[in-house]
Amino acid sequence: QVHLVESGGGLVQAGGSLRLSCAASGRTFNMYTMAWFRQAPGKEREFVAGITPSGLLTLYVDSVKGRFTVSRDNADKTVHLHMNSLKPEDTANYYCAAAESTSVRRVPDHYDYWGQGTQVTVSS
Repeated sequence: QVHLVESGGGLVQAGGSLRLSCAASGRTFNMYTMAWFRQAPGKEREFVAGITPSGLLTLYVDSVKGRFTVSRDNADKTVHLHMNSLKPEDTANYYCAAAESTSVRRVPDHYDYWGQGTQVTVSS
């Protein structure tokens, strides 16, 4: 069982930066693939970035490549999403997710545990 709590969201101007954090409970955090999804009003939940248990492999949606970086600290049981050059279209509720798997996949069904989300709003 994994409990996930996101933090770090907020209001930022276009071009600005934010760092989202996800704190996990449980003893086997280093066995989970972790991911960030986002969901804007009226839209489906979208995969943003994911990272394998070792942290060696990452995957990003094309729209954030070069701007966002996902990282994890297995000792602290945290995963971060560093977001730079933010755009208004990045506005959404951002969710942290964990999968009992060694692979990153883009579909929500792959993930077993979810946080409650943190809102990111980018003003133009």
